Amino acid sequence: MYGVVTRNAEELDWPEFDLGFYEVKDVTGRSAEPQPNAVNMISCFGDNAAADADPSLVPVDDAGNRATREQPYFDWAYVCPSREEYREGLLEIVDDCVAANEDVRLDDVGFPRAEYCRCEVCEERFAESEYDDRFAWRASVITEFVEEAVDRIPGKTYFTLYPDPYPGHLYERAGLDLEALDGLVDEFVVPLYDTAYGTTYWLETIAAGFESALETPFSVELYAVNVDVDDLIRATEVADAYGEHVLFGYEAGNARAVLRRLHADRREGVTHGDPDG
Repeated sequence: MYGVVTRNAEELDWPEFDLGFYEVKDVTGRSAEPQPNAVNMISCFGDNAAADADPSLVPVDDAGNRATREQPYFDWAYVCPSREEYREGLLEIVDDCVAANEDVRLDDVGFPRAEYCRCEVCEERFAESEYDDRFAWRASVITEFVEEAVDRIPGKTYFTLYPDPYPGHLYERAGLDLEALDGLVDEFVVPLYDTAYGTTYWLETIAAGFESALETPFSVELYAVNVDVDDLIRATEVADAYGEHVLFGYEAGNARAVLRRLHADRREGVTHGDPDG
């Protein structure tokens, strides 16, 4: 099955797609009305607008470096997952999404990197917690938030994972306890983005790693913007071997061209070469 990830509501009805994900809140902080014919997506702790409006919400490391776009490795700014008022706001957005469609996707859930967060709130909460290990405490913060969100989602809960299946990496990096999350969410989504997909061996390696790491089904999300159709077809064929769905991000027209070609070629018995790239 194939799906689209989009900010354009009209693309959700295109017949080539079996499933549509619609961004209700993205990492810029931009918001949109939830759509009844989509799995509505919420960027949880990635939020440039909130970080700009209230810099005290931004996670810091032990040297005081803020998790914003000005720092290396960050493409957007983060909000500290310990902030209760912000979390309540996210849960209200979940409620708004559920009112339109019972399925919801939680995106950008977690701490920004392993060294975060050392803000006053996190230091106080960790000191008062039952945990001696900071990584274990961070994981409890994230798992608790996901539990609260899932309790409000009567349909399927989709959950985006950073594309690193190596054992322990997501736990240390973002505070994601995969074993705990496996029992909470219905389907993971792994974005495997490239601007060209000139080779696909790495895509298969990462997808196979998640197949080994997860009990819960997962889908693969591909980047479709300005990617050559033949290259995107090869990537799609690899992703299709592992994912419950193959999703195409942010260029529905290109994705539609890929799917039309794939369907036509399959009817004619044409293949596109070795899926190992």
